Amino acid sequence: MSSETGGEKRGAPTAAAAVKEVLRPWRPFEITWLAVFCLIALILTWWSKDTWLGFTAFITGVVCVVLTAKGSIWSFWWGYVNILTYAGVAYANGLYGEMGLNLLFFLPSTIVGLFMWRRNMKTAGHLVMRRLARSWHLALAVMCLIATVALGWGLSRIAGQNTPYIDALTDVLSIAATLLMVWRFREQWACWLTLDVFTVLMWSLRWAAGSPEGALMTTMWSAYLINAVYGWYNWSRGAEEETAACIRTARRGENSRRFFAADGNR
Repeated sequence: MSSETGGEKRGAPTAAAAVKEVLRPWRPFEITWLAVFCLIALILTWWSKDTWLGFTAFITGVVCVVLTAKGSIWSFWWGYVNILTYAGVAYANGLYGEMGLNLLFFLPSTIVGLFMWRRNMKTAGHLVMRRLARSWHLALAVMCLIATVALGWGLSRIAGQNTPYIDALTDVLSIAATLLMVWRFREQWACWLTLDVFTVLMWSLRWAAGSPEGALMTTMWSAYLINAVYGWYNWSRGAEEETAACIRTARRGENSRRFFAADGNR
């Protein structure tokens, strides 16, 4: 693949390019909290004798969500690894809704998302961010509520399923947030924020029940929670800048039309 968008050539990703993207313009806050949570992950993995599958899911997931908050297209490549490893962790903990969500929805939707983001990148690799119309906010909340009740009822009928309605809520919010992320809407972070609160609760219950991955997954989702607040801030700023740019472009176009109309009347 060798197309060019916004003056930047985009070919197949390489390990060196992925690492370079991860190290490119990081704010002190991003570096600090990422380092802190990675250190905590190492300590918890050693202390709880957790699997390296859980540790890999943690690291790739944290890097993925930070890059998403930054509007970096490389978040998808880290996300693919996280999806597969986290699905394995969810299966081992009887969270079949989480497992199915990752394999049957996240994986294909992020493949689509990668191509949609590639088509909406500006120069220097900056993503064009948008806001969802306010009229859609209530409609989105109602649809999520109905879907949660229906899915929770279905999951409660599966033998061995733990916390069916919390699992259902996190699944529905994940779907809504992912679709908003693929379409580049800032409101994805409101969904992620709500999702992270309930997922921290869900994994805390698994931790209390003796799950070996419980401590690590609770910490991972706590990191996601902090990142969701930052993501809302960053994307709100990006959406405002894009709106302002569109207004300036429209005004320049209107001024140009007025100039040529006046010139033609001379």
